[in-house]
Amino acid sequence: MGTGSKSEGKGKGTPSAEGFSEQERASIKGRAAELKAEARRGRGAAKAAADGADVLAKIAQMPESDRALAERVHAIVTTAAPELAPKLYYGQPGYARKGKVVCFFRSGQGDKERYSTFGFSTEANLDNADGLWPTSYALTELTDDAWERLTELVKQAVR
Repeated sequence: MGTGSKSEGKGKGTPSAEGFSEQERASIKGRAAELKAEARRGRGAAKAAADGADVLAKIAQMPESDRALAERVHAIVTTAAPELAPKLYYGQPGYARKGKVVCFFRSGQGDKERYSTFGFSTEANLDNADGLWPTSYALTELTDDAWERLTELVKQAVR
């Protein structure tokens, strides 16, 4: 049983007295900074270029195994769905249409998880007839067939 001290429960993945872990608070602060930067940049080609540079810089900072996955994901998304604009989304690479994120990559090592994730938001057109479809995928060492499947999902998401 805890002593009720303020330091209790403040580990990296453990919720604090305020209800968020250190990692969650850092993500929230990062997202707030992203929104402020977006507001300062305004709109247009300069904003798009700056957003794209931010995504590439974030990918370059990732640990090697996640960086390799993120680089491949970035190449797939920008080729298969050139209408999606790269932008940071909660501190991770995201790809948006008309300012709304359609898909995103999350670094597993950055999130202290055992695998990275590629996910889709509700903006993605992945709905199917039986009403059941995945919205995120674990990424480890993907086969060529898995990369091809991911490419097809990205294309479907923007149809």
